[in-house]
Amino acid sequence: MAVTFSDLHTEQGVKSVEEHLAGKTYISGDQLSVDDVKVYAAVSEKPSDAFPNASKWYDCVASQLAKSFPGKAVGVSIGGSAAPAAQAEAPAQAEGSIPECLILVQILVSLLFVDYDQAPAADDDDDMDLFGDETEEEKKAAEEREAAKKDTKKPKESGKSSVLMEVKPWDDETDMKKLEAAVRSVEMPGLLWGASKLVPVGYGIKKLTIMLTIVDDLVSPDNLIEDYLTCEPNNEYIQSVDIVAFNKI
Repeated sequence: MAVTFSDLHTEQGVKSVEEHLAGKTYISGDQLSVDDVKVYAAVSEKPSDAFPNASKWYDCVASQLAKSFPGKAVGVSIGGSAAPAAQAEAPAQAEGSIPECLILVQILVSLLFVDYDQAPAADDDDDMDLFGDETEEEKKAAEEREAAKKDTKKPKESGKSSVLMEVKPWDDETDMKKLEAAVRSVEMPGLLWGASKLVPVGYGIKKLTIMLTIVDDLVSPDNLIEDYLTCEPNNEYIQSVDIVAFNKI
């Protein structure tokens, strides 16, 4: 239902807005609308503290309208009079009618709330290319940017490393074949066991030297030793493991 306000330049008119806004944020609905801006345009100045609802509403509308006009305002006053002939012909302005400056505000409001989705499309013949054709340099730069984007999407290949380990038994009674079998039983993505040989240490004890290739992002040598080679059940044969050489491939 339409709401009617009158004499909004008077205290009685502002009082009617105050009463209407009791328990409300906006004139109509729960969002800023053309109704709010029309009433705002008709109110000559911010309502006093005697009208808390209207004063709060006035500040809210002013704040939202300011976002649509980001330029810094210094304040203006509009004056002047019509030419003598025009004054003689024009009827006197009725008391309480909306000044011309407020009519301008309403025109701006109509521009702010225009529904561009409903606006008719311009004829193709009227289209204007404001920026002209794209130059060769611009095309080349655009192609390079697209190529750079595609390169960043390509998965990067992980590096590989070659590792030489020394695996030591508990004593000379340790079965070295079972020890090597325990080492090679460890399998995981990115791990490839290579050549191996037994090297005498002394007192009848031998150690196993073994090569392995790892994918750096998938296998950690320290993790391989601590969580697989020197823990159960492999620690039945393996006393310790040392990394002798580590080379990037």
